[in-house]
Amino acid sequence: MSPLSTPALNRSHEVPATTQSGYVMLLVSLVLVTAAVLLFIQAIAPDPQVDGLMMIGAIITGVIGLLILTGFYMINPNEAAAIQLFGAYKGTDRNEGLRWVLPWLTRSKIAVRANNVISEKIKVNDARGNPIEMAAQVVWRVTDTAQALYDVDDYREFVTAQMEAAVRAIGSRYPYDDIEHQEITLRGNHEEVGVELRAALIERLSVAGITVDECGLTHLAYAPEIASAMLRRQQAEAVIAARAKLVEGAVSMVEMALNMLSEKGVVELDDERRAAMVSNLMVVLCAEQEAQPIVNAGSLY
Repeated sequence: MSPLSTPALNRSHEVPATTQSGYVMLLVSLVLVTAAVLLFIQAIAPDPQVDGLMMIGAIITGVIGLLILTGFYMINPNEAAAIQLFGAYKGTDRNEGLRWVLPWLTRSKIAVRANNVISEKIKVNDARGNPIEMAAQVVWRVTDTAQALYDVDDYREFVTAQMEAAVRAIGSRYPYDDIEHQEITLRGNHEEVGVELRAALIERLSVAGITVDECGLTHLAYAPEIASAMLRRQQAEAVIAARAKLVEGAVSMVEMALNMLSEKGVVELDDERRAAMVSNLMVVLCAEQEAQPIVNAGSLY
């Protein structure tokens, strides 16, 4: 079993945080501050019946009202806030708008919107050992904020590193091209390669609470040191494949012509005349230039 598939003993998991609506707490804070001001005014009024308890009440009410103001924070759309108490994870708040928690709880914001990343071009040896250059585009997003913040050092750098590792693994698993189209190749099977690359990235990034929505290769080419040689090889393979197809078609056409001549009794051909006709037809059908007819007024014999 690979290290990536082994469950971590201290793996974090996102849980909902206990928070309050910031609008309600803002109203409570304003009421307390207002009450503190009124109590203070009455406490300093020249009235002998007012004692020090009113001043103490004004101070306590004002401190609580001001303390509530330090617990506000804002969450934008597609954003979350991880709540901590003295380093201990207490949950994640995904509610948008003005929010409030106890002032001694810390908040770490993290974006959960989709991110689009294009990797750098990297050099990889394909399944046949040919050096090639590859680059991939990945659309990813955070699904578990606790894992993204606390299980890896920097989740963005982690995504970049795992992208490169996955591209290298996929690039070395398949050949760049196959002229005979008998196996999956990087160049000819973009959808299959993209599906496998996405599955590999999801497995690698699951430890960081990240999923991959879409991915695919954006650059695929032979390395510069072998590009010209591989181009000539591809051209040669293409010429061979084209000639093989041409000969296959010519043979079937010659066979059809001989069968039709025999069935309709147009001409009786012995083995030597049949061989001569086959040779002439193959030359006409396979030649790269137009054939020049020659009228034979005599006998083949």
